Order: sequence, then C-alpha cells, then structure tokens
Amino acid sequence: MDEIVKEGKRVLIEEAKAIERLAERLDESFTAAVELLYRTKGRVVLTGVGKSGLICKKIAATLSSTGTPAFFLHPTDAAHGDLGMVKGEDTVIAVSNSGETAELLSIIPLIKSFGIPVIAITSNLKSSLARLSDIVLNIGIEKEACPLNLAPTTSTTATLALGDALAAALMKLKGFSAKEFAKLHPGGKLGIRLSKVKEIMRKGEEIPKVTPETLLKDAILEISSKKLGATLVVDGNRLVGIITDGDLRRALEKGATLETKVKDIMTKNPKKISEEAYGEEALREMEKYKITVLPVVDGEGRLKGIIHLHDILGRRIL
Repeated sequence: MDEIVKEGKRVLIEEAKAIERLAERLDESFTAAVELLYRTKGRVVLTGVGKSGLICKKIAATLSSTGTPAFFLHPTDAAHGDLGMVKGEDTVIAVSNSGETAELLSIIPLIKSFGIPVIAITSNLKSSLARLSDIVLNIGIEKEACPLNLAPTTSTTATLALGDALAAALMKLKGFSAKEFAKLHPGGKLGIRLSKVKEIMRKGEEIPKVTPETLLKDAILEISSKKLGATLVVDGNRLVGIITDGDLRRALEKGATLETKVKDIMTKNPKKISEEAYGEEALREMEKYKITVLPVVDGEGRLKGIIHLHDILGRRIL
C-alpha cells in the first residue's frame, strides 16, 4: 500500500512541478496569443488528436462558458469535409505535444491558406507544427509522469492548465462579469446561485401574506396553504413583519390565542433582500442568520416576492 501511495504522490508532484515551470516560462508569446484571441471576431477552433483532442474539448468548453465562442474540430473530420466549419474570422489553436501529429499537420497548411491564424501548443519548438504556426506556446514537457513515459499525463495536465490560463486572461481583458457568466449558465446549481433573486423568487399568489390586523388563526391557515413555513406581514405594499412557524410556537407558549392579532406577535423589520441581488447572496444571508425564507423588496422597499432556501438548493435546480 505504501508503494501505491508513493507512486500516486510522485505523479501529482511531477505534474504540479510541470505547471510551476510552465508558469515561469510564460512570456510575450502568451500575451500575443491572448491578444489574438481577444481580437478574433469569429470563433476559436481547438483541434488535436487522441488525449490532446480530449483536452481541446475541455478548453473549448471553458472558453465558450466564459465569453469566447469556441468549438472542437477533429483533424480527421476536418480533412473529410468539416474544414468548412472554419471561417476566415476564426482563430485555430492546434495541440500536439510532439508537434508532429500527422493528422494535424495535414490540415494546418489548408487552414493557413484561408488566412486563418494558428496558435500551437506543443513541447517541441522545432517541430513542423511550430514552424507552421503564427504563435507557439511551449508547455516544455520533457517527460511524462507515466512510469513508462508513454501515456500522455504531464503533457495533458500542463495543456489543460494553459487553456485555463488563456481563458482567465481573456476574461480579465474583456471585463467578463458574473452577470454575463450567469447568462451562460442558466441551469444547475451554479446557474441558480448566479441568477438574480427576481428570477428565482416566488411572486403573486405564491407569496404568503397577511395584514397586521389578521387573526392568528387565519395567519396559520396562510402559512399552511403556502407551505413555506412563514407568512409575511404587509401594510399595503410595504413589508412590516414576518411570522414563522417558530414565532407561532413561541407565541402560543406565552399565552397567545387563535384570536390574537398578527401585529402583537410578528417579528418586525425582518431580514430581507433586494430583487436585484444574486441567488448566491440570498443563500449567504440565509446561512448567516440560520433562516429559510427571505422577503424580497425593490429599491423603494416595496414587497415583490419571497425566496425560500429550497428555491436555491432544491426544486428549481432539478
């Protein structure tokens, strides 16, 4: 078992060191690549074979999700008609650790003939791919972490990290915001957390609400019917309080009756959140104050809705 752990640590350490060396090696070529991608009016086309191709798919996905349209094109498919997907305003990123991948080299001259710039990611600065490319990013891998020095390991890890670096630098250069990120991630937990509260909240008839003069027995019915464990207390369109299941229990323990008025037991000035806040902010407030619902108000303090913890973490994600 010790030998197994030792081997695992060796691989991780070697790959981590390779990324550190790559960071130290970044120079004006990286700057040129980022600036070229920034100026690209079309899309970024990633191409590579085998494990490099898989890494290309991930880099393309990362670029696309952070504001730079990109897609993966397999060199073999490109050579059999799919090269028509590449247009004059695109930029190509070609990935090959050796820089001598035959399938890749067969299409690069054609791509260049269209006047399309090519960025190479390789470890061989003297390779055919490097010579054919406009910009060369050197990952500088001399040895794979694979014990046989055969399986792409360190090289693919370094390439993946370099792709992340390109995407992050582009985000910075473009001023890509969390709001823009949310628009590209409408689904799943991430999308909900980055969505505006007004897009997630319950509104209209879904909002449990009563007035200060409402009797406790009617407030209980409102809480039960809306199934949020609370009801808001409003005066006109103004939020003035809240009653939760906990408030009800404590009030009854202190002698309140079903004929008691809501204004006598409600929690005044409850925690609330702006409709322009993000779901992530609402989640943070709920966690901070250990609550499960938040009234939602507009810039003038008018009640607009209510958001429940499950709206962020539960039913609206699935």
